[in-house]
Amino acid sequence: MAESTAYLPIAEHGLVGDLRTVALVGSNGTIDWYCCPSFDAPSVFASLLDAERGGCFELAAAVPARTKQFYFPDTNVLITRFFTEDGVGEVQDFMPVTGEGGTGGSTKGASGNEAGRHRLIRRVLCVRGTLPFRVRVAPRFAYGADPHTLRITGDVAVFESARLTLALTSTVPVECDGADVRAEFKLAEGEAAVFALDQVGGDVAPRGCARAEAEREFTATVAYWRHWLSASRYRGRWREMVHRSALTLKLLTYAPTGAIVAAPTTSLPEQIGGERNWDYRYVWVRDAAFCVYALLRLGFTGEAEAFMGFLARHISPGDGGPSGPLQIMYGIDGRTDLPERELDHLEGHRGSAPVRVGNDAAGQLQLDIYGALIDSIYLYDKWAQPISSDQWDDVCALVDWVREHWDQPDEGIWETRGGRKDFLYSRLMCWVAIERAVRMAHRRGLPAELPRWRQARDTIYRRIMTRGWSADRGAFVQYEDGSVLDAAVLMMPLAKFISPTDPKWLSTLDALTQELVSDSLVYRYDPEASPDGLHGDEGTFSICSFWYVEALTRAGRVDEARLAFEKMLTYANHLGLYAEEVSRTGEQQGNFPQAFTHLALISAAFNLDRALG
Repeated sequence: MAESTAYLPIAEHGLVGDLRTVALVGSNGTIDWYCCPSFDAPSVFASLLDAERGGCFELAAAVPARTKQFYFPDTNVLITRFFTEDGVGEVQDFMPVTGEGGTGGSTKGASGNEAGRHRLIRRVLCVRGTLPFRVRVAPRFAYGADPHTLRITGDVAVFESARLTLALTSTVPVECDGADVRAEFKLAEGEAAVFALDQVGGDVAPRGCARAEAEREFTATVAYWRHWLSASRYRGRWREMVHRSALTLKLLTYAPTGAIVAAPTTSLPEQIGGERNWDYRYVWVRDAAFCVYALLRLGFTGEAEAFMGFLARHISPGDGGPSGPLQIMYGIDGRTDLPERELDHLEGHRGSAPVRVGNDAAGQLQLDIYGALIDSIYLYDKWAQPISSDQWDDVCALVDWVREHWDQPDEGIWETRGGRKDFLYSRLMCWVAIERAVRMAHRRGLPAELPRWRQARDTIYRRIMTRGWSADRGAFVQYEDGSVLDAAVLMMPLAKFISPTDPKWLSTLDALTQELVSDSLVYRYDPEASPDGLHGDEGTFSICSFWYVEALTRAGRVDEARLAFEKMLTYANHLGLYAEEVSRTGEQQGNFPQAFTHLALISAAFNLDRALG
């Protein structure tokens, strides 16, 4: 196993992307995660998951240096700065947004194949004094499983594997090092060097990226992100963090289809050395629907419209299989087959095997997704534009299915692998599915089986209030007739199921605070009290921490809410990014960055701002 010192902590990364895929750039200047040409494609650089065999793109000062990493203001252009005895240099990492997502600086008016060129550009500048740099480009195709050949012609190095060919162009000479490329060069103040990595093949041929072109691409990419962010309506106290979360959610969208991925990585561990490692590079109906809510809150209707298009094209209620008319997750192209397998040749982040690709949870029954989805459609219809008659027919089909099947046990929101239960959260979101559809039908005068819908909605409500409430615990519990607490019930007042000042809810909030909250950070549940079929522990779950802030806010405990929110902000990384969880030692854990966490931050900030006045 490689020494853990060979791995940067998960939090020591920023990301850049082009609305098709992303690259994670370490604070040391190394790209150690990049899948090409899409989020769910096999990796080219994956030293984040195996320092020896994963592959990486190193670019750093060739002398001892302090580093600092930051985003160019209001953009997804990442700067890694190196401070040395003799000078200061920086690497500007960005991916021009082209095609459906925007227009790169050099492709404006270009031919179709050039407009389809997707590039990873690394622009190196010496801003003070002089500075030597070193470069090593070591791709390892198909998660390190496919060999490749290398040929260098002039300023172009071509890496060719069986399924993918990449071309590296540079403005400084490079040389072969086996199947890798190396270079060393020195820059004086005001000088620059450029490295561009392109996927080539078909109509796209290798093409250099001169310094002037890199400057134009940089300017165009900055302009794209600033123009996109200018549509935000948020003017509250936490503008920088909210806008960084919005920019991050935008990076997790797949422009060709409108899909939104849960995270751009796979198998980053929820516990170092543990087995809770999953592939999140897919479209979870729940996560994407919650993203739509957060983006609509800020005024970004285009992303919501694109996701509604994804639903219309790829997710039809159909006749319904054993897990219901919808899967819980889909590929970014709408595919339903996401078989899970383990990559035994990779050791995992800091030795945390297994590394998994695909996700068997796609076959689970998780009834809460219907509420998340129909709630997002309801908000889109209310805040963006009215849904079509075909979309309403689909909603009716989903609601009718929920009305007939809401009382089944399922795997629940946390995708437990310890057997199905009658989870309260699943019941809650089935109630949401029917209740929001009733609202839409009333507001728009749309045809619906309203008497049947109302009867089912009210039956679910009564069921939750009787069998989901534990008088012994003085709280709503994880599953019917149980006694285990679960932070998912924090959604009860957020979903408008119960008054945020109802005595039963305030008692639940106190119980959760006592048992699952640790200095404002919130655990999902206690795996010992409620076995989930997996070994090991996990950290606090960051979406739950922001749900807790919002529940406190709505309960009128605004000072507590603000303190919890401000504390939670201190757990972000240096760029304002969050993974899925926070460990006992305060480190980021799990896939990174996590859409769940960032969308919950936006919602908590919005509601806390409103409460503070």
